Amino acid sequence: MKGISFLLTTTFIGLISACSSETNNSANTLITPLNSNTNNVAEGTNDDAGIVIKLSEPVSEQAKASNAILLQGFHWNSKNYDRGWYEEIRNNTNRIKDLGVSHVWFPPVSDSTSNNGYLPRQLYVVYSYYGNESDLRTTIATLNAEGIHSIADIVINHRVGTTGWGDFTNPTWGNWATTSDDEWGQGTGNPDTGASYESGRDLDHTNVTVQNDIITWIKDFLFADIGFSGIRYDYAKGYAPYYAAIYANAVSPNFCVGELWNGLDYSNVDAHRQELMDYVDDTGGVCGAFDFTTKGLLNRALSENDYGVLSSDGLPAGGIGWWPQKMVTFVDNHDTGPSETCDDGQQHWPAPCDKIIQGYAYILTHPGIPTLYWPHIFNWGNYDEIQKLTDIRIQQGINSKSNVDIQVAEQGLYAAIIDEKVAMKIGPNDWYPGSDWTLATSGLNYAIWILN
Repeated sequence: MKGISFLLTTTFIGLISACSSETNNSANTLITPLNSNTNNVAEGTNDDAGIVIKLSEPVSEQAKASNAILLQGFHWNSKNYDRGWYEEIRNNTNRIKDLGVSHVWFPPVSDSTSNNGYLPRQLYVVYSYYGNESDLRTTIATLNAEGIHSIADIVINHRVGTTGWGDFTNPTWGNWATTSDDEWGQGTGNPDTGASYESGRDLDHTNVTVQNDIITWIKDFLFADIGFSGIRYDYAKGYAPYYAAIYANAVSPNFCVGELWNGLDYSNVDAHRQELMDYVDDTGGVCGAFDFTTKGLLNRALSENDYGVLSSDGLPAGGIGWWPQKMVTFVDNHDTGPSETCDDGQQHWPAPCDKIIQGYAYILTHPGIPTLYWPHIFNWGNYDEIQKLTDIRIQQGINSKSNVDIQVAEQGLYAAIIDEKVAMKIGPNDWYPGSDWTLATSGLNYAIWILN
């Protein structure tokens, strides 16, 4: 049953390609996002929500063969920088630009009861352990001036009260904004449409006022006023992807990705990546998903020398093997990996610290939109090595829909040719693509070649 849902959707969409605003460059076929029309502007009324869904140009990175490179612009300990993290990002603008980064993902910006920002309280109060509103505005403007987009971490699955469990202010909501099955026991909204989150009040996304207030906050405040232009949905499994699509369609982000992190059973990998496909499909393809399947497979390959897990039926075994255009790949993030050193941070699901460059050699030569993790670049001394990899990706035109021809996937070795012009290998075993190729860069247990 693998991939059936998204395959049926994209097949149907392809039949109405005359209405498209999304182009499949490799096949020269047009794919139409849901709710679109012949003017490249989608409008449709959601009868339940009572709001108008509108999607217009510019086309997002998830709607094309994207050349984007994402930088996660923080880590778990960034909150400890004496309210100076935004300045830390700003001071590294030139180095970020030189890496070829197109988008920087910021930590949550709103007032929060947790130092890291993931228990939002007053949405419009931009003052946190990362910095104040003035610092944030200056940093985003600095990045924008260099052509670098800023992605907001949108934490809307849950919220906490200003003085208690559910006294929401700024914007002000009553008990009706909390789901009826929230552990608080005083929510009068509809039942939750996703997984619960005990640390905060689960929000009722079926409520029209909640929907409209979230849209106004993102579109008018975070985007039009502060300067953000992209969305990263935190804890995306906490509410139905239908609502993620409503918000994305209403605000027209140039980048949209959801965090759908579920446990990976290595004996049933397809079920795990099918969840990613279903999430994207249920947003109508408007939003992508972080490729946690590929993340988990890289963990297994690097930690156990089992590079065979990276191939399935001759294709990449992660989400990028089924719907690469919608996948955002990564080696580690603020939850899964360490922070300034290998010994600190959260480390809930880390890649082996001494093998992360192999992970980057993989994601930076493969389809999907690759993510660079701040500590790996700026704290661990890998800037130059990773810059060589980003340079190759950019110069060779590898994008989110690039083709992968796997040559070897076995114990000790993974090798592939991408778009018939870049060859790569990771793992301790030797491999060589032949005399028609020139070595572009190499390091411990990895190498990249380009076609002569």
